[in-house]
Amino acid sequence: VVLVNPVSHKQSCILEDPPTAMSQPSPSVLQAWLGADCVCFDVDSTVCVDEGLDNLAEFCGVADKVKALTNKAMNGDMTFEESFEARLSMMGLTRQKLDQFVSQHPPKLTPNVVNLVQLLEQRNKRVYLITGGVSDLVKPVLTALTLPDNRLISNRLLFDESTGEFLGHDRSCFTCRSGGKAAAVKHLRVDLGYRSVAMIGDGVTDMEARSECDLFVGFGGNVERAQVVAGADWFVRDFRELAKPLLERDANCNMP
Repeated sequence: VVLVNPVSHKQSCILEDPPTAMSQPSPSVLQAWLGADCVCFDVDSTVCVDEGLDNLAEFCGVADKVKALTNKAMNGDMTFEESFEARLSMMGLTRQKLDQFVSQHPPKLTPNVVNLVQLLEQRNKRVYLITGGVSDLVKPVLTALTLPDNRLISNRLLFDESTGEFLGHDRSCFTCRSGGKAAAVKHLRVDLGYRSVAMIGDGVTDMEARSECDLFVGFGGNVERAQVVAGADWFVRDFRELAKPLLERDANCNMP
């Protein structure tokens, strides 16, 4: 099955050479996936193959220290806000340094994610990115997925407009604290009116959103975390596993 408007040669046919061991969701999980009118994706190690703040830290010369803090947060060993603030404080950021990094490091998308997003959007399932990363790093990902700016819930860094000095981060953002992804999903349901929400992510901070979601899909295509494997309603390692039921339902609906 060839999808329309493929974005890259790697993703031109979502079911070509399918995974050898595709997971089988339960009927209730499958129903929740097919019935979702809003699908939220984590970004780092889910939509993208790597961690944006870790890459920025490497650019700033503090990669090892920041990566250790990222893993602690993703594995649930420290709160997200503790990790986030500690990582930012050790980077020595300026507006100019951040802009230089963004211009030199285009996003590296996980295979098959572009086609999955296209499939969802074509079926009027609205896709949002919910991330503990910062908007400057994630906006290029939105562009690559052809999603509008209002589909991003992230953190925002603050800089002095005249000097470019780093001033901190916007503490009103949903995802600057632990439990922020659950609060973001609640906002989508209560304030924007979505009826059924699915969340897809690799980390414990993503799984925290389960309290507000109809379905949590753990993703292990880039990083596999034991807590997420155990706690997810459905655990997949390839986005084609999520595309397959959508395409099968289309085929069944088109049968005479």
